[in-house]
Amino acid sequence: MLCSPISPFIVGTERMPPVPENSSSSERLTVRLSPADNVVSAIRALEVGVTTDGIVTSAMIPRGHKIATSAIAQGEAVMKYAQLIGYAAQDIAAGDHVHTHNVEFRNTDQDYRFATDLRPVEPAKTVDTFMGYRRANGSVGTRNHIAIITSVNCSATAARRIAEAFGPEDLAAYPNVDGVTAYVHGTGCGMAGAGDGFDALQRVMWGYARHPNHAAVLMVGLGCEMNQIDWLLEAHGITPGPLFHAMNIQDVAGLQRTVDRGIEKVRAMLPLANEAQRVECPASDLMVALQCGGSDAWSGITANPAVGYACDLLVAQGGTGVLAETPEIYGAEHLLAARAVDAKVGQKLIDRIRWWEDYTARNMGSMDNNPSPGNKKGGLTTILEKSLGASAKGGTSPLTGVYLYGEQVDRPGFAFMDSPGYDPASVTGQIASGCNLVTFTTGRGSAFGSKPAPCLKVATNSVLYGRMTDDMDYNAGRILDDEVSVEDAGREIYEMWLRAASGEVSKSEAQGLGDYEFVPWQIGATM
Repeated sequence: MLCSPISPFIVGTERMPPVPENSSSSERLTVRLSPADNVVSAIRALEVGVTTDGIVTSAMIPRGHKIATSAIAQGEAVMKYAQLIGYAAQDIAAGDHVHTHNVEFRNTDQDYRFATDLRPVEPAKTVDTFMGYRRANGSVGTRNHIAIITSVNCSATAARRIAEAFGPEDLAAYPNVDGVTAYVHGTGCGMAGAGDGFDALQRVMWGYARHPNHAAVLMVGLGCEMNQIDWLLEAHGITPGPLFHAMNIQDVAGLQRTVDRGIEKVRAMLPLANEAQRVECPASDLMVALQCGGSDAWSGITANPAVGYACDLLVAQGGTGVLAETPEIYGAEHLLAARAVDAKVGQKLIDRIRWWEDYTARNMGSMDNNPSPGNKKGGLTTILEKSLGASAKGGTSPLTGVYLYGEQVDRPGFAFMDSPGYDPASVTGQIASGCNLVTFTTGRGSAFGSKPAPCLKVATNSVLYGRMTDDMDYNAGRILDDEVSVEDAGREIYEMWLRAASGEVSKSEAQGLGDYEFVPWQIGATM
């Protein structure tokens, strides 16, 4: 039987551990993910002349990189995860290093079949809970921030100065308030007043304005910008009140007066926001953003499948996992389409793929712009290989919905949100869509953090975890090093989610990350 390419440790419906090719040896050298593969991955750096899997290495093989297990003629498929990851650009002999120097990318040409691989998770027999903030509209927050949201870059300085007025000493009297955070960006004007770019920014602003991790909101604009605050309030029926204020610099009559008035408004909000108390909430109230960045060859072998298992556990509780980064499912989209609950959901996914093909073409780019140089150094050769590993974060449960960037996710289960592969922009959209937690897998290392939804980072390998312990919340490298099962690692990650949702501080929160990682996706021309 073949291992599923979405999660390389799934055989049928059972997850299996990675199989070392020299398992009879005292030291494991390589990992094969499927009997159908014609490459294996090196667990450690290998010298020339090392025997593994019945072949002899003909070159130096860096850790995590691929080795051909049989001859691959020029033009033939290179297979990993039992799936195509590229084509041989030249003849490749058994034992050769397989990477960018001898593998080429070609655009995918898939036969999409919807709702043909549906594996509904069995509902959990017991209800797991966490301690969250139940809001008046029924939504649940995992944090309790006050937000200063800008409509345009012209009000960014005002927003930052308002937020900077409230440091740790000022907030000490309000122990239930996690912080006063300014969300500033570089757009909001010089843009079309309709179309993809404008709509996406409005969805982000609305998503952050109503996010359950915000106890109170102050919106700050300039006054003459294209992205008018009044339009947003009218479109979504927002009525200003004690915990929601809006103002424009031009109406207030200047920057300093705006800062002073904003500080007054936040001071009035603080005691009201501090009244919020954590209460017991079911895990079904969790919506977790599934993200990866700084990936390496182990991302699709350890961390991503473990996060995928955690996602399935959350879905079994009635919760929601949200995958994103459309360019980083390219080459794996047919597998997600097969998991779509119906043809309508599946077609929405393929429509986003087609949009991206057109978007990159008209901007003289390529869907193979990924992997990045760091990804390639870590052993990833093509976007197809990266996508197959990245998709594993979504587990195995049915795909219940496909959403535009920043669009509100309105049904539980496993969902997909369209976004670029640029992590800050992607996570900004996921939070706007309603995610109250973020999980971020990384193999090369990342110093990312987010607000108001806390970010939990999962290392794909133990070397990285040991080098960046202050940044990593979980070491999935134990799957290889200590033979921890994907299921056990996934359950530990799921339990970490519950603790974080209850207030346990993540490594990125402890370092104060998140103030500069708010990056709405800019689509279209700046005029």
